[in-house]
Amino acid sequence: MHLSDAEWRVMSEVWRHPSTTARDVHTALAAETEWAYSTVKTMMTRLVEKGALESVRDGKQNVFRAAIPQEAARALATSTLVERVFDGALGGLFQHLLGGRKLSKKDLATVQQLLAEQEKRR
Repeated sequence: MHLSDAEWRVMSEVWRHPSTTARDVHTALAAETEWAYSTVKTMMTRLVEKGALESVRDGKQNVFRAAIPQEAARALATSTLVERVFDGALGGLFQHLLGGRKLSKKDLATVQQLLAEQEKRR
């Protein structure tokens, strides 16, 4: 499932507020996006069609919930990026991310820990 930048914004708001309405999402995003309510409602309807959101009728309004956890969406997006941009090579992604940049001690420790855990799984 591919999410556009705008859909990521909507999904981020739904992940922050797991049971929400299009009106709530519109209110939360209105200042930064200037989207009309109808735009948000349409995006959320499309996200239901894509399988990213679930919608349940509650009186006169629909209540939306994420159908896919945020971490699963991130994993899918990252996997797609690695396949498309780096021909599936994680090493290429790491080289790009780290090339010419100085890691903080905390970031370096995190990377080292992740690599050690990966080595144990081999």
